[in-house]
Amino acid sequence: MPKVGIEPIRRKQLIEATLKSIEDNGLQGTTINTISRLAGMSSGIISHYFGGKQGVIEAAIRHMLEQLKDGLLVQLREARRQQVTPAERLRMIVETNFTGFQRSSSTAATWLSFWASAVHDPQLARLQAVNARRLHSNLLYSLRQMINDPQSAEDAAASMAALIDGMWLRSVLSRDPEAAFARAERLCKDYIDIIVRGVNQECV
Repeated sequence: MPKVGIEPIRRKQLIEATLKSIEDNGLQGTTINTISRLAGMSSGIISHYFGGKQGVIEAAIRHMLEQLKDGLLVQLREARRQQVTPAERLRMIVETNFTGFQRSSSTAATWLSFWASAVHDPQLARLQAVNARRLHSNLLYSLRQMINDPQSAEDAAASMAALIDGMWLRSVLSRDPEAAFARAERLCKDYIDIIVRGVNQECV
């Protein structure tokens, strides 16, 4: 079995420390020193692997995006294996966006800081645009199989993406996030049922 090199291990530790630092200090309060202290490494290691604070923060955000993408790919492979309906595939997408990792305190804090900073940071804005396009595209793929009118399918995908993001945000900011996340996931799935009922009525 091949051994894992020290560099990937250190990179992962620094990314985890960055997420924790953002949770504790916010994006602006996170520094090379706060990250290195949490990771138990010298500040020079961060510069060596990531080129500085901006580099390690972008790496942490890419890590979150990769976790989201990988989780979705697992669900979609399962959807193909089970030959699920388009509506069931949409429910899998919803579940991926409300998994434990995506709503953990460190990830939630980083998402909030990421969205706020993307308004002013072109590189972060680019990452957010990629993330938004990916969600829209995956939703639209299933919705086009359910809704004949192309514009209506586009509108439904935009509405559903906004619902997922909005419900996630409200859940993070609620006094009882766990209960709020459970309700948010249920409401997003309820929206899928509304679409299904609308399609069925058109077919009558």
